[in-house]
Amino acid sequence: MSVRDAQRSRVYEAESVVRRILDRADNGTGRQLELFGSRITLPTERKFASVESVQDYAGRVLALNWVRARWPEAAIPMAVRARAGTTAAHYEPDTATLAIPVHRRGTAWALRELVVLHELAHHLEPAGVDLAPHGPEFVGRYLTLVEEILGSETAFVLRTTMAENGVRLV
Repeated sequence: MSVRDAQRSRVYEAESVVRRILDRADNGTGRQLELFGSRITLPTERKFASVESVQDYAGRVLALNWVRARWPEAAIPMAVRARAGTTAAHYEPDTATLAIPVHRRGTAWALRELVVLHELAHHLEPAGVDLAPHGPEFVGRYLTLVEEILGSETAFVLRTTMAENGVRLV
């Protein structure tokens, strides 16, 4: 039996807000942000030029010692392929594949670190358990990856935005 993915839309909405914040920072509005009384400086998010560069990045993340020590699934290679649809990236657990749209209206919106870390969090889900795809356990993995790789500032923005959107956190 499959577990209901009750907070999927809330997770996507929070991630969308954070992507817009990071895009504004990249477009010159400044990297400093005040959020819930905290003043933070956002780091630069990596952007990718191709499916091959996403593949290389994903492999490097999965090879990190702390990732392998924490999640045994990191030892399973993840393939990356271009996705025909343009509205979302998705993870295919049966083949351990990240399907990522390359272009949408002239932009490569999904070829970015936050999206790839989201899909890696799906890849790292423990085998043999029936969890909601965007449930608290997923959110915990995702936030850990964002904090350790993109930085605590970005994780703070994502965590608070998720909380404001009603996402259950671990």
